[in-house]
Amino acid sequence: MLPDISVFGQYTYLVTELLWGSVALALVWYAGAVRSAARTVAVLYPPALVWDWYTLEVGVFTIPLRTGVELLGVPLEEHIFMVVVPAMVVGTHETLRMLRGDPDAPGDAPTGES
Repeated sequence: MLPDISVFGQYTYLVTELLWGSVALALVWYAGAVRSAARTVAVLYPPALVWDWYTLEVGVFTIPLRTGVELLGVPLEEHIFMVVVPAMVVGTHETLRMLRGDPDAPGDAPTGES
């Protein structure tokens, strides 16, 4: 049986995003890929925001266990989600490259190249 995380009530989505966000941040930091993650988030965030807003407006999905705080018509938790997911992907990818000893895994090059 899976644990009942709904015990956090309206903060359930926020708590899970902050938990996974801390994991993503740790991976990004460990791999030295903060700039890479920031660039990825900066590129993906605008279209993700528009898509999220649209799907919420037309009723594709609803989020029952959330705080109710919205920015630009999108729940706060979704904004966090749009940062956490790409950061988690970059952090996981760069950590695995680094652990594998990939010589082409520079992390964040000081010149901004990677």
